[in-house]
Amino acid sequence: MPDTHFKLVFEGQLREGVSLETAKLNLAQLFKSDVSAIDRLFNGQPVALKRGLIQSEADRYLKALHEAGIDARLEPDPAISLSLEEVGEPAPYRTPADPLEASPYAPPKAVVDRPAVSRELKVFSIHGRIGRLRYLAWSLVLVGAGLLVALLCAAVMSVSLVAGGLLSTVAVIALAVVSVQMGVQRLHDIGWSGWFLLLNLVPFLGSFFPFVMVLMPGNAGVNAYGAPPPPNTQAVKVLSGLWLVVIILFILLTVFSGIAAMTRELQSTVELYEQSLPYDDNSQSDNARPAPGTFFKGERSL
Repeated sequence: MPDTHFKLVFEGQLREGVSLETAKLNLAQLFKSDVSAIDRLFNGQPVALKRGLIQSEADRYLKALHEAGIDARLEPDPAISLSLEEVGEPAPYRTPADPLEASPYAPPKAVVDRPAVSRELKVFSIHGRIGRLRYLAWSLVLVGAGLLVALLCAAVMSVSLVAGGLLSTVAVIALAVVSVQMGVQRLHDIGWSGWFLLLNLVPFLGSFFPFVMVLMPGNAGVNAYGAPPPPNTQAVKVLSGLWLVVIILFILLTVFSGIAAMTRELQSTVELYEQSLPYDDNSQSDNARPAPGTFFKGERSL
């Protein structure tokens, strides 16, 4: 009895929470095809994306499509599940003269197990995904920009309080917006909604949720928010590693500041203690001592 083969059937349905644009982009990257060709798959008609699959291959393809946000299904492929006696001479294959004649429903040219890679990154956007190291690198750049802007605001404020106050307000809003955009992309990489960023405002949870955002690994493959980010560049690795230097410097500064404060407090305590002691002057004690041959009242000479 021949092995049963399967085909992947798609009718345009998407998985819950996946937008049409995201699904088209993921499917185009998965099939290494143009988005315009992928548009023809979403006409509501059943399309066989892949045929002649054995059970293990079919499950692997179906999993990859589900991760891309596509709601496909498996069906038996009786046209492939034939015995050897039923197979006739294959028809000669004709190479299409025009590449556009090739079916857009052809199987993927890339290995399905290999995750698709996004080709662009957008800092000022709530769409897309960034990994842990890139999130740390971008955050360090944002902190440095914030320090420079703070110095600029202080300089302007020394000249005009009104202009400095307005500039400070605009700078704080701009930095907050960029920080939110970066946080949303980091959550998308984990597979979470950007609304989880509001947990930073919740008491107690907000004290450790930023560490969760940094430590949680991103999804290896395509998720509902797009393809995984591109590999980290050398600059990203260096900038993310500088956070370790910043943390060490902050700890050392905190320790030295604590020691200096304790020293000042100890000196202040010693000064107060010395001021509370009785006044003692040796010179005055010598002047108060009676001269030889003189007696205090009530004393008699022997």
